Amino acid sequence: MKTLWNSHTALTVRRVALLYAVLTLCRALFFLHNRELIGPLETWGSLVKGALQFDTVSILYAEGLWLVLALLPLPLAWRESRLWQRLLFALYSVVGSLVVALNLSDAVYFRYTQKRFTADEIFFADNSNSLQLMGKFMAENWPLVLAWGALTALLVWGGRGGEHPKSPLRRGWSYYPAGLIVLALAVGLSIGGIRGGFTRMTRPITLSNASLYAPTSAQANLILSNPFCILRTAGSSSKVEVPEFFGPEELFKHYTPYHYPKVEEEAPLKGRNVVIFIMESMSAEHSAHLRPDLYQKSDYYKGFTPFLDSLMREGYCFKQMYANGLRSIQAMPAVLGSIPSFKTPFVLMPQSLGESRQLPRILHDQGYETAFFCGSESGSMGFGAYARSAGVERLYAREEYEARHGKEDFDGYWGIWDNKFLHFLGEELTTLREPFMATLFTLSSHHPFVVPESLKDSLPKGYTAIHRCAAYEDYAFRQFFREYHKAEWFQNTLFVFVADHVSSERYSAESRTWPGDHHIIGFCYAPGSDLRGESSEPTQQIDWMPTILGLVGNTEPYFAFGRDLFTEPERPHWALSYENGYQLVSENGVRKLSPGLDLPTEQDEESQKLKALVQQYYTHISQQSYIVK
Repeated sequence: MKTLWNSHTALTVRRVALLYAVLTLCRALFFLHNRELIGPLETWGSLVKGALQFDTVSILYAEGLWLVLALLPLPLAWRESRLWQRLLFALYSVVGSLVVALNLSDAVYFRYTQKRFTADEIFFADNSNSLQLMGKFMAENWPLVLAWGALTALLVWGGRGGEHPKSPLRRGWSYYPAGLIVLALAVGLSIGGIRGGFTRMTRPITLSNASLYAPTSAQANLILSNPFCILRTAGSSSKVEVPEFFGPEELFKHYTPYHYPKVEEEAPLKGRNVVIFIMESMSAEHSAHLRPDLYQKSDYYKGFTPFLDSLMREGYCFKQMYANGLRSIQAMPAVLGSIPSFKTPFVLMPQSLGESRQLPRILHDQGYETAFFCGSESGSMGFGAYARSAGVERLYAREEYEARHGKEDFDGYWGIWDNKFLHFLGEELTTLREPFMATLFTLSSHHPFVVPESLKDSLPKGYTAIHRCAAYEDYAFRQFFREYHKAEWFQNTLFVFVADHVSSERYSAESRTWPGDHHIIGFCYAPGSDLRGESSEPTQQIDWMPTILGLVGNTEPYFAFGRDLFTEPERPHWALSYENGYQLVSENGVRKLSPGLDLPTEQDEESQKLKALVQQYYTHISQQSYIVK
């Protein structure tokens, strides 16, 4: 018995069991770190079953090389050598430590995106401030860093070989056949583990399979495990499957992304400049105008955006505006191109480079100068690259600001403080030929949630880490409007305000679940115009491009998945997103569709339109064409 316990196979099994135990502890820490977002756990049996399945795949993906080398029936003289065993142990320990680091990092990352770290996020790692931000995250989440050290120590201590492992089959012909049988058995079990089963009907499991074991998307993320999430999504952006719900003629009857503007009367804001502010993490719940129920009996009765609230009352406010995603990179094509992101962010798909005529290019061809501003370094987050592909002529980043104003206004993490960069925006707009279209992406209302020291004591602290930053954003816009409101170009401009997504820091219970976790600030303001009022119907980021084109008098047919909120009442009044399944909010209520079913089987009009939109979306992605044909 002792000989069997100290065999190579038994040692390998013990080490695999230890990996399961460590990943279970990682999942417990994930839950403790995000328990408010995940909610109470009730379906324990199903959750454990799903967790074991995804942990199995993660172990096989990550430790596959070690597993094969450990079970390979090499000659005993080599297999039992101290050098070989040390190499195997080092490979097992180092890879295991990285797996623990990935899973504990997910505990932090989930708070900001409500998803696990996947291959898509590798796109964001190529920034000069990545190491600095990593250090900041580690300092802020030092308990998880300590946990990583403790779990790594557990792997090293528990994975030791005890007595030197030896095969119970010392001589004769039986050693190699027995070793090959064990290896073949392990390979067979591994194939079944990676696929998620052994039947011919079983398809390799994907991230969406987690929803089969969990009642909510948050709990589905809880049972997922890395590196499964990274390796399973690697390369997926290039694969496009086009669903075929309808034939060509019927498809366009249910839904079309082609828009043909009506030329019946003069557009209300024809010829005006357009300035779009894409605001980082500006949830609707920051605003007392949008969420008065949160602040009526609060010490912060004005909310945290009193100036923006005043503009909402002076302009046209969409009180039920929703983001089409949870990440900044999803907001850019949604706002500027009226293109949503579903299973994969559109910008990260190679097909996104296909032919398109998005808002900047359309307006450029109509005589507008186009510019994009972001206070981060040039190329950061891919914003500038996307803006250029959308037809923007001029890019302004941290480098352009510092060339004129020096390096003192860098916030130490992301880029130039927003109040300083908004001033820079005004300087540049004053020099542009009219009409112009400019987009500015703010960045200060973001982790690590810091504001300029000179303003810190004058801004309300609030209830969450971001509230002071939201108040700082409001202050920055107040200063910008105060400084430039008398400029000639200012009075001839349509200003659009829309958040990229909700904040990771949630105050109200409603903001932690769909659709509140996508409810954002969205309104427009045109000085001296009749564009005033409000709407309480569901609207979304992809509606901005058609709406802006309608307001400034565009007559060119164009491609867009949204609708002109003022002149296209026949199009669906809804807001869509994809977070572990399609979800929508409409005048008919809220629907969250299981990824197992993917799309509704009902034949009602709304379901048919949704299926038609999805078919149109993937059809055009497969064709790499986003223009009216």
